[in-house]
Amino acid sequence: MRKLIVAEFITLDGVIQAPGGKNEDTEGGFEYGGWTQPYWHDDIGKHFFEAVTQADSLLLGRKTWQIHGGAFEPMPAGDPFGDVMNRFRKYVVSTSLKSPSAWRNSTLIDSDVVDAVRQLKQQPGKNILVDGSSILIHTLVENDLVDEYQLHVYPIVLGKGKRLFSDGKRINLQLIESMALPTGVIYQSYQRAK
Repeated sequence: MRKLIVAEFITLDGVIQAPGGKNEDTEGGFEYGGWTQPYWHDDIGKHFFEAVTQADSLLLGRKTWQIHGGAFEPMPAGDPFGDVMNRFRKYVVSTSLKSPSAWRNSTLIDSDVVDAVRQLKQQPGKNILVDGSSILIHTLVENDLVDEYQLHVYPIVLGKGKRLFSDGKRINLQLIESMALPTGVIYQSYQRAK
């Protein structure tokens, strides 16, 4: 069975909203976008590329899919990052999106996401990665579909914003890797405890 891996940039207080840019996601009046930028370290990119080489699919919520697609779809062939992201099979979960044609190799999941993800995990292939997509992740967590969390924990507290975990669900995890980076970011990888 394929593993479903949630890979996130996350603050100490659990916020995952708009890590990359000021205007990335201002929903709810969020004004702290781009909070990861002062803490960049090359090992963050290294962890990302390790995750990507072990995966062949992305599972994303509509908003994250649109943000990623808007950045990667127009990249010219030959861009190493763009080539990887555009080559991946993408699954976008949305009840409002009419067509997934804005980003190549995308398939729309517009009903019964839990069953669709269970079927994806049963198919042959490499890991399935999820990032951003806070609403989708809450559904995946609630239905015990996440096998592993790969988290870059940033030394910052924002006090508000979309969070990785919603209230009310207990999850027992086992630490499988941890690494402190010189910029204060800690990489932590967890799998569900057996």
